[in-house]
Amino acid sequence: MSRLITLEKPEMAKEAASRQKGMHWGMEILVFFAVFWVANCLEGICLIVGCYLRIFAAGGLEFLREGDVDGFQELSAQMMTSDPVIMLLQLFVTAFMIGAVFLSCRIFQKRPFRTLGFTKKGIVPEYLVGLAGGFAAFSAAVGICVATGALRLEGLSPTFSAGFFLLFVLGFMIQGMSEEVLCRGYFMISMARRYPIVVGILANSLIFGALHLANSGISVLAFVNLVLFGVFASLYFLRRGNIWGVAAFHTMWNLVQGNFYGIKVSGMEMQCSILQSAMTDGKELINGGEFGLEGGLAVTVVYTIGIVVLLLMKDKEKEGGIKEIETEKIS
Repeated sequence: MSRLITLEKPEMAKEAASRQKGMHWGMEILVFFAVFWVANCLEGICLIVGCYLRIFAAGGLEFLREGDVDGFQELSAQMMTSDPVIMLLQLFVTAFMIGAVFLSCRIFQKRPFRTLGFTKKGIVPEYLVGLAGGFAAFSAAVGICVATGALRLEGLSPTFSAGFFLLFVLGFMIQGMSEEVLCRGYFMISMARRYPIVVGILANSLIFGALHLANSGISVLAFVNLVLFGVFASLYFLRRGNIWGVAAFHTMWNLVQGNFYGIKVSGMEMQCSILQSAMTDGKELINGGEFGLEGGLAVTVVYTIGIVVLLLMKDKEKEGGIKEIETEKIS
């Protein structure tokens, strides 16, 4: 006997299609970027105002009063890359993305929130399992790097602050949910209204990777890993039939990467980490170099194993999603 795995159209996509028929794939992508652009504009306005207020409070206003434009620019550049308050603001403003998706789905697609994966049952256990999975998965990638000499754990970090850490937890909960709502709950299911779910998986994974192309230190391997994560997250979403678990996984993956191990998150160096780590020069193929572990082979291995496990594991009891079929080999 051999086990074949097929991907069925999930009930979320069927219900979304019953409210409004799916569009041509080109139009779906255009609408996706329209929603993304609106949310980005709102995020940008809030971020600009918040950053300037923070810079003014840190002494930037004095530079301007004295006419020292160079001093103001130098302070601004330094704070934009190292100030934990500004980093937290960057996470919290992603709530606008969740709001933009909610409004788009309700007003234009007439979709209820459950078609985005917001189920009512099992929220807490699903979320806790996702958190545990995210911690274990990223720790496995760290273990590969340490075992190969590509990464050194150097003990406790002097930048740790319990108060800021808790704020980063909340910030990453919002940020992780925003990307999953946008790419999996919204875009993948929107594509699946008209096309096979495989098309939705591939489309949202490629776009998820493309959204990170402007990040510092991006590379071909980093892009491949981001696409692999998109596939993994899509399968997780379909396996469990809700968004809670995959959003928690995404949240913990980013949190433990930047604020536990002290490693760059998709090219962004975070502040307030429990541990501090150091990349080994010459091992960039494994540790990802300037992009962080997500740009290296250690993460490629973890994502690949994760995808295989999701394809082979038994499905949660629900209608639609991933189905296993047993067939007899022809000898």
